[in-house]
Amino acid sequence: MASGFFAVLDDVAALLDDVASMSKIATKKTAGILGDDLAVNAEKASGFVSKRELPVLWAISKGSLLNKIIILPIAFLLSAFLPWAVTLVLVLGGLYLAYEGAEKIYEFFVPHESASIPSDMETPSKTDILEMEKAKIKSAIVTDFILSIEIVIIALGTVLDQPLTTQIVVVSVVALIATVGVYGIVALIVRMDEFGARLINLTESDDSLSDKIGRFFVKALPMVIKSLSVIGTIALLLVSGGIFVHNLDFLHGIFPAVPSILVEFVVGLIAGFLALVLYKGIKKVFIRK
Repeated sequence: MASGFFAVLDDVAALLDDVASMSKIATKKTAGILGDDLAVNAEKASGFVSKRELPVLWAISKGSLLNKIIILPIAFLLSAFLPWAVTLVLVLGGLYLAYEGAEKIYEFFVPHESASIPSDMETPSKTDILEMEKAKIKSAIVTDFILSIEIVIIALGTVLDQPLTTQIVVVSVVALIATVGVYGIVALIVRMDEFGARLINLTESDDSLSDKIGRFFVKALPMVIKSLSVIGTIALLLVSGGIFVHNLDFLHGIFPAVPSILVEFVVGLIAGFLALVLYKGIKKVFIRK
């Protein structure tokens, strides 16, 4: 009896050890998308009145949790009954990520029209502000849904050869990290300027240490968000390229003398611009003004 009990404990310990090691690998694999998720949500959660930033972020976080509650069971069902579909979704998602990365680069180098607010526009009412807030929250949740699919599928792709129990625990852990970790960091980022303002107002002196630190935080916020956007774009191309190289047979071992990270970036970049050209071509043909 005692030996059976200790055997069960040994099995549980082995499972936890497998989960820990596989979770670490899966988190590394999804780090690129987590970086982009962080950049996107930091941008979407900023720009509100200071007292509304955290409530808005909390609303987006709840939407993100709901997204993963919807996605996780579907992903596990695919893994159990249609494992080939996981690879298909992974490659299609990689194509979308490559397109997103290429589009960001294209928009940076090619001038394009941006929406502007007319100078004679009346000051929006409280109702208008709340409606704009709801629209921005909805947009952020939709974006999170797309990124969550990729996070879950990529994490699942790293443990497809493991038992279903291990898959469920590992992918669920990664999904939880993706929500709590990302939105926790976003909360810290969007409150940087508020923290800086409080430091500036801490003393009456204009050249105190708290003033200097406070001004640093206030000035750093837009640079941090812009840096995250650049890092996120590079990460999108690396992640997508890695998906193609590891899941498409004809790309296995391509250019073995070249560092894999460079190969994955170039493959992601080429795939992204091909997808971008195809999309714009279809848009011109079928959506003419």
